[in-house]
Amino acid sequence: MRATLRALVFAGLIVAAPAARAAETATIFAAASLKNALDAAGKAFTAENGVALKTSYAASSALARQIEQGAPADLFASADLEWMDYLEKKSLVRPGTRVNLLGNRIVVIAPKDATITAVPFTPAGFDAALGPDGRLATGEVTSVPIGKYAKAAFETLGLWSALRPRLAQADNVRAALLLVSRGEAPLGVVYESDARSDPGVKVVGVFPADSHPPVVYPFAVTAEAKGDGAARFLTFLRSAAARPYFEAQGFQILGPTPPRQ
Repeated sequence: MRATLRALVFAGLIVAAPAARAAETATIFAAASLKNALDAAGKAFTAENGVALKTSYAASSALARQIEQGAPADLFASADLEWMDYLEKKSLVRPGTRVNLLGNRIVVIAPKDATITAVPFTPAGFDAALGPDGRLATGEVTSVPIGKYAKAAFETLGLWSALRPRLAQADNVRAALLLVSRGEAPLGVVYESDARSDPGVKVVGVFPADSHPPVVYPFAVTAEAKGDGAARFLTFLRSAAARPYFEAQGFQILGPTPPRQ
C-alpha cells in the first residue's frame, strides 16, 4: 500500500512539474570559407546565450538554391552579393536584416612543401608553376563565388584564355583547397581566409584588388526563420566580441560594428 502511494505521489509530482523548455536552435547556411571563423564565433555565442546552432557549409550557390527550395535555414551568409541578391529578389530574406559584414582577398596557393615561392601573374609564370600536366584548382566558375572571382581576375589580367583549359573546378572553395593541400593540384585560387585555415598550403600570389569585384560577405535572416535565435546570432556577429574570430582568419570587417550590448 505504501509503495503504491509513493508511486502515485511521485507520478503526481512528475505531472505537476513544468515541462523543461527546449533549448532554442538556429540553423545557419554559410559559405564554406566561413567555417573556421563562424564555428569559433558560434561556440562563443552559444556559451553566452544558450542558443544552439546547426550550421551547414557549402558553396553559396548551392545553399541559396536549397533555401529557394524550402530548406529550413534561419540565417544565410553568402560569399558574394549576387546569391544574396538572388534570394532577396524572391523575398526569401527578412527585410531590414541584410548586412554586408565581411571582406576577403583572393590568393594563389601551392602545397606547403612546394619549391615555388611566388607565381608571376603572366602566362609563363603559371605555366612554370603548373608544369606540363598540372591543374589549377578553384571553384566552378559560373556559380561558385570563388570561381567567379577567379575568372574575373584572370580575364582582367589577360590570363583567362591560357588558364581556362587547365582549371580543376570544384563544388566549393574548401574542396579546391583540399586538392592543393593533398598535393593533387600544384596551384589553387582560394580566399586568404582558407589559406590561413590549412597548414598544408602556402600563399604564392595575391591578386590585385582591382582585378576582380570586391569580395563581400552579406548576411541576412531568412524570411522563414523560426524564433529569434538567428537574429540574435547576427547581432553577435556584428558586435566587437566577434571581431577577433574573423580577423584571426584574415577577414576584413566592413564598416563599424555596433557596441557590445
